[in-house]
Amino acid sequence: MSTDRLAGETPPGQEAAPATAEARTPDDAAGPGGAEAPDSAAGPESASAPEGAAASGEGATGREEGAETAGAEAETAGAEASASGAAAANPGAAKANPPSGSAKATADALAAAVRAVESGERSAASFFNDAPRPARPAAPAAQPAKGAPQGGPQAGPTGPGPEVARQRTVQETGGPARPEGPAGGATGPAAAAPAATGPAPAPRPAVRALPGVEGVRQVLAAGGAPETLAEQTAEILGERAAEALGEDPWLLLGVPGVRPEQADGFARALLGPACGPGDERRAQALVGWLLEQAALAGHSALEAAALRAALAQRSVPDPDDALQAAIADGAVLVFQDAIDEPGGRARPATGDDEEEQPVRVLLGLDRFAMAEESVADGLARLLNTFEAVAEPTQDTAPAEDGEAETDGPASGESTAGGEAADESTAAGDARVADGDTSGESPATTTPAADTPTTGIPTDHDTAPHPARPSATAWEAVAAAAPSPSAAELIRATAHSGLVAHTGAEAARAEPAALIAAARSLGLRAFGATHTENGRRRLAAHLTDSAADATATGSPDPATAAVTVSGLLSGREGPGRDADGALALDLLVVLDAPQLDLETAALLVESLTDGTRLVLSGDPGVLWSAGPGRLFADLLAARFCPQVASRTPDFGPIGELVSGIGIGELSQVEAPGKEVVIVPVRDAGEAVHRTVQLVADSVPRAFGVPADHTQVITVGHGGAAGTRALNTALKERLNPGPGRFGGFDPGDRVAYTPAPGRTVPGTVTGADAAGLHLDCDGSALVVPREQVGTGAVRHGWALTAHQAAGTRWPAAVVVLPGDATGGLTRAWVYTAFSRGERHLSVVQGADQALAHAVAEVPVKERTTRLRGLLQQSVQSGGEPTAAD
Repeated sequence: MSTDRLAGETPPGQEAAPATAEARTPDDAAGPGGAEAPDSAAGPESASAPEGAAASGEGATGREEGAETAGAEAETAGAEASASGAAAANPGAAKANPPSGSAKATADALAAAVRAVESGERSAASFFNDAPRPARPAAPAAQPAKGAPQGGPQAGPTGPGPEVARQRTVQETGGPARPEGPAGGATGPAAAAPAATGPAPAPRPAVRALPGVEGVRQVLAAGGAPETLAEQTAEILGERAAEALGEDPWLLLGVPGVRPEQADGFARALLGPACGPGDERRAQALVGWLLEQAALAGHSALEAAALRAALAQRSVPDPDDALQAAIADGAVLVFQDAIDEPGGRARPATGDDEEEQPVRVLLGLDRFAMAEESVADGLARLLNTFEAVAEPTQDTAPAEDGEAETDGPASGESTAGGEAADESTAAGDARVADGDTSGESPATTTPAADTPTTGIPTDHDTAPHPARPSATAWEAVAAAAPSPSAAELIRATAHSGLVAHTGAEAARAEPAALIAAARSLGLRAFGATHTENGRRRLAAHLTDSAADATATGSPDPATAAVTVSGLLSGREGPGRDADGALALDLLVVLDAPQLDLETAALLVESLTDGTRLVLSGDPGVLWSAGPGRLFADLLAARFCPQVASRTPDFGPIGELVSGIGIGELSQVEAPGKEVVIVPVRDAGEAVHRTVQLVADSVPRAFGVPADHTQVITVGHGGAAGTRALNTALKERLNPGPGRFGGFDPGDRVAYTPAPGRTVPGTVTGADAAGLHLDCDGSALVVPREQVGTGAVRHGWALTAHQAAGTRWPAAVVVLPGDATGGLTRAWVYTAFSRGERHLSVVQGADQALAHAVAEVPVKERTTRLRGLLQQSVQSGGEPTAAD
């Protein structure tokens, strides 16, 4: 590792003042009163929210006020957390709602009834049987203090105490806890809201809203909010957006980029003194907003104590009542998750054990809960419906029979359903799933006569019936694998419907060998990657594997490489069968850590019973930009056979990254200056040296042009974030007026078509249709409205989350001193491994870099998938994963 300047480098001519200690600044947010509302939309920001918000005070609500606050509050207010958990687990009870005697309340109730009938929420006949549901009353600006202090006994919902709530598990309730309606026929938060006291609040200014977007624009203008939010607000709130926004101004929080203080100002402008921090509508909007922000930080759910603390920090007078109302309305679901033992394993369920199993109460949004449960159910289905391969002979050695007596079915049995799970158990350790089940020599075995030929068929996508290779055929292709780790992966896949494979960049050749081997057996096998760049690297490996294969006359092997998005949309891959399932027999998903919950759920649901699924990835890289940590939870649950590659990454960069993966940041020998450390004193110097490296030093020393060098930094904001770096790099590499929405032909950009997915490209022009991009040789047009909402950013500099899944010939990693709070071992590992030939580190973090590598492995996320998978194992019998 060298700290010398590259040839031709000069010191900066001028130093800039140190920047603020933010990786994501408050100007990232937008909404009422801000002119940059589209710039902080959830789409482009979500790809880096977990890292960019790490050093930001305002952007950390869903994370620092979430997971960290939960730990602190659990230590200092354990009794309160238990009481809150019990209350959350029993949301059915609510406080009585005294009827209002004012004429205004009656009129509001009648209006609400009319709206409910018109919208289809309730039938007209129901109002003749039940008391009409009153409209949500606006709480007074100053709510009187509760009789009992926070954390102590409070009057309110009745039900099981903390000790009873701890005994109730998800298995007993049959899934997510859905509360019953409050007693008395009333439903929703109106039944739990206390009656307003004191003089009637002043009515809000009368705003006769026009229909459609124009009506939304009118309401926004009346509240002092930017009218540019009108279209987005109308799309989110639906057909009656203007009317709904006028009645509940805090619905504006559902628009990406709008923050609570901005929604509060909007509500004050519309409602005047009638609104206050205790308004129930505000509390309900904050609950949803906090969970959405937590999802941007990667959490699929939050602990009740963390959410209650976050509400208290937002000046909600009674967080418990706010949570109860949100649960009663069905906006939030309640779960109970088993707490792991100190060793990291969940406590096994025992029917005769009198000891209570500790649980934690989690709250989450419906769509993430459904996605998590769909993934767990789908993975279990693939395991349980897998049909074991047919053995060539039934006579096996007695010693092998004894070993398999408890781990799986006897040789020669082909089972499905529960017996298939036992077969997977026999392959629990991938090393058990070797060729020993066959009594023949792997080098001389041939496929059974009733199985398809071992040559690749001319058309995998139109095979009328799935191929059923024998165990002998699988062993033959495993014996011909290019490496021991590839052979181990092939054997594990032969005996299990679900396999997890771990390894770094060099290990990507092993899934490619598996795909080539499966296709040689007549299976419709495909590999899916996170990015187009990853697809091309996989295609190169497949071509190399096909060149080594003995089969001839096969179609182009590179066609087996697809992207996850292309596979699901039908643009790439085999397409779908008559039932809508993907027409394939084996799917290998590379870059599995980048799979978010919703994408994973859609992918697993698209696989038919009996399909083999292999999830492969590097466990050291950052998790998905979206909520969840699917690959990490799958590995931790030990739900399926796991194959760990023994193929190392070579070279100075590979040696450096391998050390980081185990928490060691050490110097490496780099005789060709493959790794260069460039120390800087402040953010201004970091920007100067970065531009110098990209424009001059790296092209001169290594022959890598500037458009093949990628800059990676911690976040979007700050004096050395992506915005500042892209501004400086554009000025040097492609100056221009930005005539196409801030972009010029030749600009490098990062297009975010969906949250968590970044497509690098280059601007080629623009017209009425939108901005024209060249993305790795493919033409793409970004509609003008997406350009205006921030879906396209300059792309000379990216965050590590945006860069995950892609590699460049050279990478320049910028570590400014004002963004050290966003550093973790996973971040450093991901950023440092993006360069293939050269890595420059602009080091301004001093000792914070070594500390992050050694002491901060990853930013933890609150998820439920691991527990769901472990419950599936416990309910289905013996675990299928090996120790």
